Amino acid sequence: MAKTNPFQFMQEVRNETAKVTWPSRRETITTTIMVFIFATVAAVFFLVVDWVLARGIGLVLGF
Repeated sequence: MAKTNPFQFMQEVRNETAKVTWPSRRETITTTIMVFIFATVAAVFFLVVDWVLARGIGLVLGF
């Protein structure tokens, strides 16, 4: 593996960082809101499934 000096390394890092396409503020906010919505939907779904399974098992076992 070839060794590079710290200055050259920092130049390469800066060049690679410039190639990154950063999301806009609007895209970041929209994506964050969608994550919260899907997390909430998943939480409610698993809450309902857990409740149904608990009731079903309770009925089968006579609790």
